[in-house]
This record gives sequence, structure tokens and C-alpha cells, in this order.
Amino acid sequence: MGELEDSVMTRVWKWNRPVTVREVLEDLQQERSIAYTTVMTVLDNLHQKGWVRREAEGRAYRYEAVSTRAAYAAALMNEAWSRSDNPAAALVAFFGMMSPEQREALSDAMRIVQGPENPGSPERGAER
Repeated sequence: MGELEDSVMTRVWKWNRPVTVREVLEDLQQERSIAYTTVMTVLDNLHQKGWVRREAEGRAYRYEAVSTRAAYAAALMNEAWSRSDNPAAALVAFFGMMSPEQREALSDAMRIVQGPENPGSPERGAER
């Protein structure tokens, strides 16, 4: 995803509702000079790539994100990791770049994915 596509998607994700080209345009114009047709083309490209779905409303479309920003970030990480000739080394390098807060968030996420370690623990609903 390019810089302009990311700027548009950031708004779509942030607003978390179907948006029009005009709404995105007006918000983007607070930061840069940009044409309506440019925003329309970007949203059409994002639709073609499967990042947004659209529904006709009168003579315009309303666009809505297909997935969350977190899912997009996960897809990017998975793509980068799977393209590496040494995935383990790539992960070690990635983890080495993390702040302590990011490492803690990763540890929390791993605990959620793995579940309780003790299969007989009360959290798993084991019978006595």
C-alpha cells in the first residue's frame, strides 16, 4: 500500500463507518492539496485490491474497510516474514527492534494465542 493509499485507509479505519470520497477529500485537504478525482481513484484502487467494499448511494459510492488495521498490519508482517530466506533470523531482528512495551504486548498476545499451559488448570475447565 502506497503513502496516499495508507492516508486514505487510515481515515476509513479511524471513522469505522462507510465514507464518501468527499468526506475523505475534505479531511485530506487539511494536510495537503489534493483533487477529488485523485481520492476517487485511490478509493477505486483500494476497492480493486480488496481493501474496501463499496455500495452505491445515489450517484456516489460509500466505502467501508474490509478488514481492520490490525489485520492489515498482521498481513504485512506475515508477508515480510514468509519472503525471508531466514525467517527465524528475521523474527529475531524484528524482536530486537521492539520497545519494552511492544515486547510486553507481544508476550500478552502469545499467552492469548497459546492459552493456559497447564491442561488440568481450572481455566481450562478440567474436572476433578
